[in-house]
Parts: sequence; structure tokens; C-alpha cells
Amino acid sequence: MGRTLNLKNLYAKKFSTFAFTGIWKTVMGLPETCGIWIIYGIEKNGKTWFCLMLAEYLSQFARVLYVSAEEGMGKDFVAAVKRAKLDPENNALQFSEYLTVTELEDKLTKRNAPKVVFIDNITVFQEELKYGKLRKLKDAFPKVLFVYVAHEDENKKGAPYTATAKLAKKLAKVIVHVQGLACFVSGRVPGGVMSINEEKAMLYHGMQELNND
Repeated sequence: MGRTLNLKNLYAKKFSTFAFTGIWKTVMGLPETCGIWIIYGIEKNGKTWFCLMLAEYLSQFARVLYVSAEEGMGKDFVAAVKRAKLDPENNALQFSEYLTVTELEDKLTKRNAPKVVFIDNITVFQEELKYGKLRKLKDAFPKVLFVYVAHEDENKKGAPYTATAKLAKKLAKVIVHVQGLACFVSGRVPGGVMSINEEKAMLYHGMQELNND
């Protein structure tokens, strides 16, 4: 059972936060450097592109591991990395193909372990993270930020796919719903919209509005 705190102790608590600037600060504020975030959306809408941009931005503040469990590190993924124009000299951002949760836990206990882990895609880890394992992983590494990438449920528009992804969304401090190269940010943050490619996003959403009229 966790210990209780009086108000004085509660107010005295210190939190580690990311020193975001620019548009990142506008929509995400100064979020804590630990916990769970989720990024989800339907296929071919810019989800991976945004995740790679975010991973590179976060690598300014901490070591980042991007686990490309679904796509691996084949031709398409490498093309996505190039499209996102990531800096090839950035050694704070590392990539891996699928790792079991046990292998990931082992990595997180090593010296110079990553402090931010992208799990792309949570569907691949469905079996390993069910029965409360997702929450247990977060609790086992309280100083690590886990960013889960998920598909959108085709039958429930606006919701992530799989029960594990839905739980991740409930626990997430930052929620990003990607649609048409635009990222709708919500959660325990100021919130707002970020465009991956502003011109294409405006074209897509402009067409959507016309279609809805």
C-alpha cells in the first residue's frame, strides 16, 4: 500500500519536465518526463512521420529508443526516416526492430539506458502487455516515458484499436490523434493542433469540410 501525504508534502513534490519550446510547448506545455503517451490514427495519415519527428525532438532532452516492431527497419521504414529528415549525426536517437517486453526491460536496466521508448506498434505487443502488464511496465520504470503508437479502430472512429491501446489512452498524459497529416493533441496538456505538412494538411481537412457540408 502506498504511503499517504499531507498537503505540505504534496505541495513540496518536485517533478521532472521537458523544457519544450515553440509549437511543442504551445500544445504540450511542459510535460513530465515519465509515464505514458499515445499516438494513434488510421494508416497512411502521417502517424509514423509525426512519431519520428517527435522522437527526434525528445532526443534533445533524453536518450530515445524507437522500437519499430511492426515495420521493422526495412526499405519503407528507412524511407519514412529520410522523409522526416532526421539528423544522421544524432546518436541520442536509436532504433530497434521488435524486442520482447523482457528484452526491453533488460535494456532499461542497463547503464545509459533510454529514458524515452517508442513502441510502434502496440498491436504487436498485445499479448505481452495484457493482463495489467502495460501498467506494471510503467510502474517498474517510473522515470521512463513510454510512447505507444496504435492503429485507429475502424469500427469505433476516434478510438485506438485493441483493449491494450484503449487502456494506454486512459493512462496517457499526452494523447495525439493523427488524421490527414494533422495531429490533434489532448490529455493533461494545453492541447491544440500540429501540422506535419501544413500545406497538405490544409488541403486534406479543407476537402473533409467540403465533403461534410
